[in-house]
Amino acid sequence: MNILFTASECVPFVKTGGLADVVGSLAPVLAKKGHDVRVMMPMYTAIGQEWQEKMQFQLHFDVQLGWRRQYCGIHMLKKDGVIYYFLDNKYYFGRSYIYGLGGDEYERFGFFCRAMLNALPLLEFQPDILHAHDWQSGMIPALMKIQYAHLPFYAGIRSVFTIHNLQYQGIFGIKEVQDVLGLGDGLWSADKLECFGCANFMKAGLVYSDAISTVSPSYAEEITTAYYGERLDGLIRSRRDSLYGVLNGIDVQEYDPETDPMIYANYSREDLGGKAENKRRLQQELGLEVNEDIPLIAMVGRLTNQKGLDLVDCVLSDFMDENVQLAVLGMGDARYTNLFSWAEQQHRGKIAARFAMDHELAHKLYAGADFFLMPSLFEPCGLSQMIAMRYGTVPIVRETGGLRDTVLSYNEFEGNGNGFTFLNYNAHDMLAVIRRALYYFKKEKDVIHTLRVRGMEGDYSWAHSAQEYLAIFSKLVKQE
Repeated sequence: MNILFTASECVPFVKTGGLADVVGSLAPVLAKKGHDVRVMMPMYTAIGQEWQEKMQFQLHFDVQLGWRRQYCGIHMLKKDGVIYYFLDNKYYFGRSYIYGLGGDEYERFGFFCRAMLNALPLLEFQPDILHAHDWQSGMIPALMKIQYAHLPFYAGIRSVFTIHNLQYQGIFGIKEVQDVLGLGDGLWSADKLECFGCANFMKAGLVYSDAISTVSPSYAEEITTAYYGERLDGLIRSRRDSLYGVLNGIDVQEYDPETDPMIYANYSREDLGGKAENKRRLQQELGLEVNEDIPLIAMVGRLTNQKGLDLVDCVLSDFMDENVQLAVLGMGDARYTNLFSWAEQQHRGKIAARFAMDHELAHKLYAGADFFLMPSLFEPCGLSQMIAMRYGTVPIVRETGGLRDTVLSYNEFEGNGNGFTFLNYNAHDMLAVIRRALYYFKKEKDVIHTLRVRGMEGDYSWAHSAQEYLAIFSKLVKQE
C-alpha cells in the first residue's frame, strides 16, 4: 500500500510530546514491511541544522487561503526507508515556537491541511491511506471529502484519523476558519463542522474520516463516556463501529539499557548490576543523598493536571516522610514548577526538579530510578511507563487508558503483575500504593527484582500494533 502520515511533529526532527514518537516509530516499521510510507509535516525553524542540510528541495506552489495567497515549498529527506516531506512557509512555521503563542493556529494549520492536499498531485504520490494525526491534521479528511472528492486523483484515498489526546481539539471561531478554508455556511451544523458554536478541527477529523483510531484499547472505550469524552463522546459513540484502539509501541532500539549511550552504565535483565551504578551516578548528578537503600522515584513528563500532579501536591509532605527520594523532569504549568521548586528547597537532598526538555537526563532517570510514578487523571496511552519498564524501573500508576493496558498490579498471592496500581483518582489511594511499593523495596527485595525483570521482558515494540494498523488499512482499501 501507499501510506501517507500527516502530523504536526515527528521524531527525530521535532518533538513536544508522544505524537512525535508514534509517527517517527510507526512509519519505519510499516516501511520495513514493504509498503511505500511517507510522512508530511511542517518545516519548523526548530528542526536541527543537521537535518535541514540533508533535505532536498522538490518544488514550490502557491496556496489559496481565502483572500491570502501563500508560498509553500516542499523539501524531502529519506531516512530508514521512509520519505519525509517538509512544508516550508516561513511566515507560519519560521517562528520560535511550535504551537500556541500567535493566536493564529487555525490559519497556520489550516494552511498545513490545504497545502498538504494540494501537494500530492504535484509530488505524483497518490496514497491508498491518508493517516492524519491529532487536531492539527483534523481538517484534512474534511477538506478531502468536502472540496476534493470530485477530483479523480483524490476519489480513491481512504482516511484514518488518530486521536492522541482528545483534550486538545483545535477550537476556534467559525468566521475565522471560514475565512481561511472557504467552508460554506451549510457545513456549520451540529452533524458536520459546528461544535458548541465554534469550529473544531478535532471534530472535523472525527466526522469525515473513514476510520478513527486512538492509542490504547482502554482509552477507545473511555472516550465514549461523558467523563473522558471532552464533550465529543456522543459523536464518538455514533462512530463506535469505525473506532479502533491500537496500543502504541516504543522505539525499542533507542530505549535499550544494553546499548543506550546516554545512560551511565549499560545493563540487561540477566545482569542488573549496571542499574545500581546508574542510580548512584544519578543521585550524584541531581544533588541527592547517595544511598542505594533509599528508594528513588522518578516522574518524567508535562507538568499539568492531566498527569495527576495535584495528587502529588496533596500528599507531598506525607510522601517525603517515607524516607524516599523524588526526581522530577518536565515543563508545564507554573503551579507545578513553583510547587517542585519550593519542595526542592524544603527537602534538600531528597527532591530534585529540573524544568526542561532534556532527552539525555530522561534516559538517565528511566535507568537510575527504582520506581516510576504516573498517577494520571487520564492517559490515552502513555509511553513513559513502557520505557520505564524497559529499563527495569517499576511503575506506580493509576488504572486509566493505556496505563491500565500495560501495567498489571502485583498480586502477592498469585505472584503475577509487573507494577503497582490504584483505581480511584484519590491522593490517599495513591499514597497507600506508594507505601505498598516501598514496603517491598525495603522488606522483600526479591519481589522488586522479579518485577524489574518481568518489566524488561515485556514486548513494547511496534510489531503487533503495526499489524493492527495494517489490518485497518487493508479493510478500508477493500471497501472501496
